[in-house]
Amino acid sequence: MLHWLDDVWRFVQRENLDRLIGLILGLIVLSAGAIALVEPEIGLLDAAWWSIVTLTTVGYGDISPVTPAGRVVALVLMFSGIGILAAFSATIASVLVDRKIKDDLGMSIRSVRDHMILCEWNYQTRGVLRDLRADPHTAETPIVLIADIERKPVKDDNLHFVQGDVSDETLGKASIGTAKTVVIMGDSRLSPTARDAKAVLAVLAVETLNPKAYSIVELSKRENIVHCRRANADEIIVVGELSSGLIARTALNHGLGRVTTEILRSGDGSELYKVAVPPSMVGRTFLDVFTEIKRRNLGIAIATYRDDERQRVNPSSEYVMRADDFVIVVAEERPAL
Repeated sequence: MLHWLDDVWRFVQRENLDRLIGLILGLIVLSAGAIALVEPEIGLLDAAWWSIVTLTTVGYGDISPVTPAGRVVALVLMFSGIGILAAFSATIASVLVDRKIKDDLGMSIRSVRDHMILCEWNYQTRGVLRDLRADPHTAETPIVLIADIERKPVKDDNLHFVQGDVSDETLGKASIGTAKTVVIMGDSRLSPTARDAKAVLAVLAVETLNPKAYSIVELSKRENIVHCRRANADEIIVVGELSSGLIARTALNHGLGRVTTEILRSGDGSELYKVAVPPSMVGRTFLDVFTEIKRRNLGIAIATYRDDERQRVNPSSEYVMRADDFVIVVAEERPAL
């Protein structure tokens, strides 16, 4: 609470609101004292109430001066109060407008926690953002976009924008220290080699500033995976391989592309979910878990995964589940095991 009050006071001083507030309070005290002095029927508390009502131009009319001296005090308060209040309102409005402009231009420092950071802006980033917002669990999650573009590209109250390339400075503005996930997309303006090199440098900066953040990197070439691993990237996706592999499998198995697209697209039928194995299922076989998920959630378990990067796609039905296992499930809603 004290920290919040300290921040408020620094804001008031920075915008010179302390002088205006002092003038308003001083005007209320002087006018209240003058009215209480020249109007014998009005007490000090009533005079203070009258001063505030008059200064703010509300004018309830429950208290009003009747003597000539009291009316002179009222005239002085009305004319001086209009100017001071106008200056106060204009200052507040200019602060809000300036903040909005800075937000749209990516010039503000973001103060968020447990958020996601998206690096670079292209048509794929737009799709990632759209799918994240389509998922109920991330529909309102704070997301900070770092991109070298002129202004915030989409209207989203929970999307914050930091202008510039990925660097220690822009990551600091994006509150990298409290971020949970960082997604690094490729810069579509560069060649594939330069794009991957820039992504590797971005991973290195992220992992240096916040090793606990889960970093996901988009690469153009498979041979650059080793560089991302040296930079301690948590997950690496070679986009070219995904698209070419899907096209090839669809050519051999017509309709596979439509099915895969439905699974990967948020808000469109069944989707992929990573679900922790509950204690009641530890020690049971994968077939038991598969059957339980299908019975309770109408989902299909297709793989197991551990945080040590060991994954088993379509494991043996006799595979015994461990406490650190996750199950990758295809379902219309996130299974509640």
